[in-house]
Amino acid sequence: MTRAVLACAFFVLLAAVAQQVPPPEPQPAPVEFICPMDPEVRSTAPGKCPRCGMTLVANIPEPVECPTRFTFTPPQIPANHDLRLKISVADPKTGVPVKHFQIIHEKPIHLFIVSEDLQYFSHEHPDLGPDGIFRLDTRLPKPGNYKLLADFFPEGSTPQLISDVITTAGYKRSLSHSVTRPPADLTPKHGENLDVSLTIDPEQPLAGKKTMLFFKLKPAEGVEPYLGAWGHMLAASNDLVDMIHTHPIYVTDFTPGEKQIQFNLFFPREAIYRVWVQFQRQRKVTTAVFTIPVSSLK
Repeated sequence: MTRAVLACAFFVLLAAVAQQVPPPEPQPAPVEFICPMDPEVRSTAPGKCPRCGMTLVANIPEPVECPTRFTFTPPQIPANHDLRLKISVADPKTGVPVKHFQIIHEKPIHLFIVSEDLQYFSHEHPDLGPDGIFRLDTRLPKPGNYKLLADFFPEGSTPQLISDVITTAGYKRSLSHSVTRPPADLTPKHGENLDVSLTIDPEQPLAGKKTMLFFKLKPAEGVEPYLGAWGHMLAASNDLVDMIHTHPIYVTDFTPGEKQIQFNLFFPREAIYRVWVQFQRQRKVTTAVFTIPVSSLK
């Protein structure tokens, strides 16, 4: 038998063997565990989110918005008078009222109220009734437009950030004609028992790029978590289009007697942002307010 014939037979044999060996099974993609409230927090193993304490879930589903209604008593919203706010949430598929909500930072809901001039800020936690309706008794301090932001997580659904704009009775100026342009303000703030200073990196934040905010708290002794986090932040654009509710990334003992708490923000667009940040020391909550201009990426 010639060498050529032997080579041909050898390759025929290899082909036959290859046909008998099944191809290797595709390996499943690695499971990634994600925080439903802070999707940037990810892990290769199950556990708890270090930022909010929620249980990490595998392959977080696409967000689904639940129909949410804000109603008021009296319906003609008064300024500087008693006002009852109700928030009702419905299942997006059935329309049935949702009655059960996951606890986020020790509460089933966080509600923020901001006035059009950015002077009034309130972080509230309406009571949840057995009928699934949240109720809050409050007062709006003066006539004007107000932006509401409700942050909650219906059981069996996905986290919700639902906003609404309301106007007090008799107030005629539209929100678009009430836009304020406050000057930049990064000066240190002094609370009842806590001093808060801020540095940012980069010094000139750019829309769509990460901005790191470093808050230094003095004195550090007695600084403690507030509502399950080392701090709570709301950032609002001066036209009230954008509202961002977030929590710290890192907490460090910066120097003796001083604690540093870092937040990361991605400002969505060019605007002036008012930032309210809340910390707790010895059971007293300090709300520090800063104003940060954000430029567009040229």
